[in-house]
Amino acid sequence: MFAHFGIKDFIDIVLVALLLFYLFRLVKISGLRPLFVGILVFMVIWILVSRVFNMVLLGSILDQFVSVGLFLLVILFQDEIRRFLMSLGSKKGWNFITKLIFPSERDKKDQSHLTAIVLACMNLSKTNTGALIAIQGDIHMGLYEQTGEIVNADISSRLIENIFFKNSPLHDGGMIIVGKKIKAAGCILPISQNPNIPNHLGLRHRAGLGISQETDAKVIIVSEERGRISFASQGRLKLNITPEDLQRLLIAEE
Repeated sequence: MFAHFGIKDFIDIVLVALLLFYLFRLVKISGLRPLFVGILVFMVIWILVSRVFNMVLLGSILDQFVSVGLFLLVILFQDEIRRFLMSLGSKKGWNFITKLIFPSERDKKDQSHLTAIVLACMNLSKTNTGALIAIQGDIHMGLYEQTGEIVNADISSRLIENIFFKNSPLHDGGMIIVGKKIKAAGCILPISQNPNIPNHLGLRHRAGLGISQETDAKVIIVSEERGRISFASQGRLKLNITPEDLQRLLIAEE
């Protein structure tokens, strides 16, 4: 059976395993892990029935399901497929390959704009002022910028606090930061459909988690009810963090 097993077959298996692992991470973020595992179990059963035991009748029935399975998968996992293609086309993967080929020392970057963001969130937390801030990563967020008001201003703690002031017309929307600029405010961000989100969290937290699922943005949420700071990244939500933790999470490399 393994007489003709070569390096090409080994590479093929490794690539398939990596692909399945990456897809598993994507569906885990979206809360669809049981569905993904169910599909894998079905595929194993189909291979055993049709290829190993050669059960003609049952195999033909399962073959019919598999023949239309691709269209069903596109319907069920359309958001995950879109996110996979977006991350594949972003510069993050290319940067990783470049660093492998041309390793270099990490550049020391000016983090003063991150300090201003943390200071603003700390002040908003003290006054129980709700806020939702998405810091763009490698995946462009222009689609969501168009849903709000374009600001295109330098980052300052006072400006962030004024935008999220309770009587401000942009208070209820999300803010998008690109580089060292406040690009837009009052933006409509996608709501997460993850069923594992705690019931006591409102739309602001669900939108923060949702945009972290759709993109590689780092998202800060300040609760209007309790004044607590939360952080969302890669579909994961950290609740009730300190300003020091927030500073560390923003600076940390992904």
